[in-house]
Amino acid sequence: ADANWAHVKPEVFSLITEAVNSGERIVTISEPESSNAGLDNGDIQDSLAYNEKDSEVVGMIKELLETRIRPAIQEDGGDVDFCGFENGKVLLKLRGACRTCDSSTVTLRNGIEGMLMHYIEEVQGVTQVVDEAEITSNEEFARFEEKLRQRKGIGTATT
Repeated sequence: ADANWAHVKPEVFSLITEAVNSGERIVTISEPESSNAGLDNGDIQDSLAYNEKDSEVVGMIKELLETRIRPAIQEDGGDVDFCGFENGKVLLKLRGACRTCDSSTVTLRNGIEGMLMHYIEEVQGVTQVVDEAEITSNEEFARFEEKLRQRKGIGTATT
């Protein structure tokens, strides 16, 4: 169900003000784990960077992601990280606007997977990687939405 921002804004502002004034910790900062879904801390900066240890297939995947796929995704305010290549599956993490976009699954399957499978025969599919922080973020946002619904008197009915 679509909501008009003018109606939602006061409730959101009220909840944010309440959280800030409560004195409770709002943001928890944690150090990234050394094992982050196939990424080590050195790869987080640019997962598509050339690495002489990469196999020929991984090099081709990275090149295609860097030259053809990443620019298109960045145009829409997102980005893509290469997390690995295992058993024919390319492991990718969508970031930015693409992470929360409703059509990200379509982008991943039809756009990215289709192009990679077309140009690189070893690629059998693409799998989206979701890290623990993102799962926690989605859970917290769902709780926030539920709190908004309860304040509005909508209840817990699914939309």
